[in-house]
Amino acid sequence: MKVGVLAYRFEYYTYTRILVGIVPDVEYIKVHDLYTFLTLAARRINSAARRQLINHFDLNNQFNDFDLNKIDLLHLFNGISYGKTPWVGGFETILPRLRSILPAQHGRHPGFEDVPNRLVVKRAFSALAGDACKFIHAISECSAAMQLDLLNAFAEYGDAISKKMVVKHPPQTRLMETYQKPELPDGGLNFILVGASFFRKGGMEIVETFRDLREIHGYPIHLTLVSSLRVDPYATAETEEDVTIASRFIRENQGWIHHYDSLPNPEALEKMKEAHVGLLPTYADSYGFSLLEMQAAGCPVISTNVRALPEINNEDVGWLIEVPKNRLGEAIYTTTSDRQTISTAIRQGLERAVHEIFTNPSLVAVKGQNALERISREHDPDHYAAWMAEIYRAAIHQQAVRR
Repeated sequence: MKVGVLAYRFEYYTYTRILVGIVPDVEYIKVHDLYTFLTLAARRINSAARRQLINHFDLNNQFNDFDLNKIDLLHLFNGISYGKTPWVGGFETILPRLRSILPAQHGRHPGFEDVPNRLVVKRAFSALAGDACKFIHAISECSAAMQLDLLNAFAEYGDAISKKMVVKHPPQTRLMETYQKPELPDGGLNFILVGASFFRKGGMEIVETFRDLREIHGYPIHLTLVSSLRVDPYATAETEEDVTIASRFIRENQGWIHHYDSLPNPEALEKMKEAHVGLLPTYADSYGFSLLEMQAAGCPVISTNVRALPEINNEDVGWLIEVPKNRLGEAIYTTTSDRQTISTAIRQGLERAVHEIFTNPSLVAVKGQNALERISREHDPDHYAAWMAEIYRAAIHQQAVRR
């Protein structure tokens, strides 16, 4: 079987994580299409102009090769295909993933009723409802709920699309058999955060709260940061001044903070295996792949409760920080006041968890072992591969698939 995957996304982390190479006897083929060339052209124009003259967000999430690629099936993630070649679409938030629709999930009162019913939107829904689209894979229950909420606002497509939707969490290989962690000379614990967007992942709250806990309570906290200090204004609205402050803070605390802008994934996984507790006190994440990896490395994780995180983290395997959310599970970070409320909740949640950890250190091993067992039970790669193979076969042969 030949399954087509977008060439320029073939090695993207999410694609390699849940799609490319998953089914052993499938040949995954790099495919190109009209929107690929339009996207590359837009990026080159923007690069030459040194500013964004063309917003290519929608171009990234549409596909049309006019059925010229010789494949049996097309597998997209966050994308829509307009051709006749059978296709499967995975997604993390909603489909179609278009600029005119995504903002409707945010704020205190989210809703898709006022989404502009433009030609591009109707065309995308028609493609999802059409015969070529065989299955829609939601990677979490939260994603599925968002999709159903969206379909309520586009009722004419609702039945045709919703009956194609299946929910399956991503796979994760267990990185150690039983809980085993190194002992630090000072009897301390190593906490770890892995994620590109330092501020959105709660990085500033982590370093400042941990500094206070070290100074006030004398906790022997060590912190490994694998995160880039750059402006990514989504959710947290940080500035270049914030980057400067964070950089200086980390430099001044190198005795207990070890910072890497980035690491290849295998090296990041090794850092997780050496760590005792994982961190993802995030403002906004659609899923939380680093959380799975930390659990697979025996790290109980301190996370917020946004989006899919309560589905993969709980007080038996880690610690959950409650933050204000809307009915779709998205944190409410619209205003400066909203963001300050989240920041305060994260700081208080980190304090609670760290106090509990150093008051009863055995909890780390107990929750770490529970996390390992949860990964084996809920994210088994072999089970996921068999499920994906069934999806592929069913898509080609027009069969039903187990849900």
